[in-house]
Formats: sequence, structure tokens, C-alpha cells
Amino acid sequence: MADHQEASVTLPSDPVSVSAARTYVAGVLAEWGLPSDSEIGETVRLIVSELATNAVQHTFGQSPTFTVDVALDRDECLRIGVTDSHPRFPKRLPAAVQQDNGRGMVIIRWLTAECGGRLSVRPTREGGKTVAIELPWTAPVQPVQPVQPLTATRAQQDS
Repeated sequence: MADHQEASVTLPSDPVSVSAARTYVAGVLAEWGLPSDSEIGETVRLIVSELATNAVQHTFGQSPTFTVDVALDRDECLRIGVTDSHPRFPKRLPAAVQQDNGRGMVIIRWLTAECGGRLSVRPTREGGKTVAIELPWTAPVQPVQPVQPLTATRAQQDS
């Protein structure tokens, strides 16, 4: 596997893009050797869902798109960042008893810490922000095996 791998997708700030972001990241991680049914894979999908949801819901239509960047360094550190063009940084909302939302950053922070990672928020040069996580990469590197052509002898053995 290469020392550094990157993938990126830009999506419209629309609720249907949350699922698209989650699916995209899951596909990239599967290509890089993370089994789709692993516990860390499910955790990463939940984190991406929360990050994308925040980019859609809390930019108040001022960010027409958001970008999801995924990077893997030396099979040691996974970085995922969601960038939007809205200048306001996320903030923790008061946890009122009747409140149905506002806990996304708490969830992201807790899941990231639980995996031994860290969360950061930084401004972009264009005036927006990137909310990013860094997690230790725990998936064993799995070389891709070429598909063997089905020969007549092998087909008879398989039947």
C-alpha cells in the first residue's frame, strides 16, 4: 500500500448528500482494506453522517456544497474532514430536555476519543471551515488478490 492515499468528493448541501457521503467514505475505506462490517468502519460511517449532517443543517443555505476529504498516511493515521463555506464554527447547543438535535459535535467528539483519535476545527483560506477527525488506522493491510480465470478443470472440480 502507498505511504499516502487520498480521496475527495464534493456534494450539494442537501439532506440526501449525507447518505452519499457515508457511502462514499465506506467505499474508499473498503478499497484501502477496512472490512465494511468492522466496528471501526461502522463508527467512521456514523461520524461521517454527523459531520455531513452538520454541514447541511447548520450552514443555513450559505454553503451550496460541502467536501469530504479522506486521507490515509503510512497505514497508521486516517484523516477525514468535512469542509463547507460557512464561516461559523460549530458550537455546543444547550441540552434542553425537549431538544431533538444539537448533539452532533458531542457524538463526534465522543466517538473519536473512544477510538483513540482527535477532533479539530480549522478555518479555510476561503472563509469557511473544516471539521476533521484523525483516527489510528487499525485495519490490516489486505493485498488485493487477482481473480483467477475459471478453467475447465477448475470448473469441474468446483461442481
